[in-house]
Amino acid sequence: MNIARLHRTVGVKVGHVQVGGGAPVVVQSMTSTDTADIASTVTQVAALAAAGSEIVRVTVNVPEAAAAVPEIKRRLLDQGCTVPLVGDFHYNGHLLLTRHPGCAAALDKYRINPGNVGTGARRDEQFTMICQVAREHGKPVRIGVNGGSLNQELVMQRMQENTDRQLGRSSEDIINDCMVESAVTSTELALEAGLRDDQIIISCKVSRPLHLIDVYRKLARATRQPLHLGLTEAGMGIKGLVWSSSAMGVLLHEGIGDTIRVSLTPRPNGDRCEEVYAACELLQALGLRAFSPSVTACPGCGRTTSSTFQELAERIQGYIRDRMPTWKLEYEGVETMTLAVMGCVVNGPGESKAANIGISLPGTGEAPNCPVFIDGRHAMTLRGTYEELSEQFQRLVEDYVASHYPRRASVPTPSA
Repeated sequence: MNIARLHRTVGVKVGHVQVGGGAPVVVQSMTSTDTADIASTVTQVAALAAAGSEIVRVTVNVPEAAAAVPEIKRRLLDQGCTVPLVGDFHYNGHLLLTRHPGCAAALDKYRINPGNVGTGARRDEQFTMICQVAREHGKPVRIGVNGGSLNQELVMQRMQENTDRQLGRSSEDIINDCMVESAVTSTELALEAGLRDDQIIISCKVSRPLHLIDVYRKLARATRQPLHLGLTEAGMGIKGLVWSSSAMGVLLHEGIGDTIRVSLTPRPNGDRCEEVYAACELLQALGLRAFSPSVTACPGCGRTTSSTFQELAERIQGYIRDRMPTWKLEYEGVETMTLAVMGCVVNGPGESKAANIGISLPGTGEAPNCPVFIDGRHAMTLRGTYEELSEQFQRLVEDYVASHYPRRASVPTPSA
């Protein structure tokens, strides 16, 4: 299914990645390391890129972080990681960028929050300073308005107008409009500072799905700049996933949004890459992108009292994630492959036939046979323990990849 790009935007190059201008929706994420800790930051950026993040943002909040950025970039390039780096600036970005020109040169984009770049007359002055650095280095910026750090002078002015003129508007509506107004006026100021329209991306992040939908629909009507989507604090686990996908799914289906981040709060010592996997799955579910083979698995019921199908589905999902970095380099189109791991005879054979490779495991009381279907045809029947079934199924997947997807021209064949 093709979703119409109803919001037509200009294209902005962030490093080698184009955002907007008809390009596919881009996935991005952000590190959680102390940027001054170069080794840890390099490790996490590389992991996020390998997971599918096409742009990675790092915090640049103190001089030590700014001084570390050029070395972070150098180490990433040395290991072949070319993912664009974005610097996240709040309060003191004008100072850090002017005092650390190496940081300004190494970053591929600067994120500016117009709500905390300064107050009064200093706000426009310091915002302009950052834009001038971006112009001098040929870098794009993201004007990132946040509901939690919105320009309070603007909010109080609009609230007072609402009271004085008895407009009867809710505070939520006023704040949403202030976010759009802040983004648009800041874009105009960036253009006055010498930036081109193909150097400006906009975001207006809030923490509630319905507010996000309202703000971005208004923003799409007000500007042709590429838009970055994401709830600013989506939350943990299921809550974060559901809230993010409910809001961004609606907007993306309406053709609004050029780059996304699913801002999940990780579990203690959790994997930061989970937010990247979630963003990729969202775009793949909507038919906008294909990042990795999809695995169909049944939810289980009284017919599937054994945990075998759950264990096999989990093992296959992990196996695909581990293998995708290599497959992407070696084969074209492997991300479109579909797999099915089903738990009983009800839907098992049908779903298995609909996938490129599908296995129908025996449900409770069924014969201990596991028919395997390849491209809709019954190819074989497997038997054995969970470990044996897992190994056999993985071999089938590897054989299918090697025999059905062309090798990339830049990758030599084993006999070469």
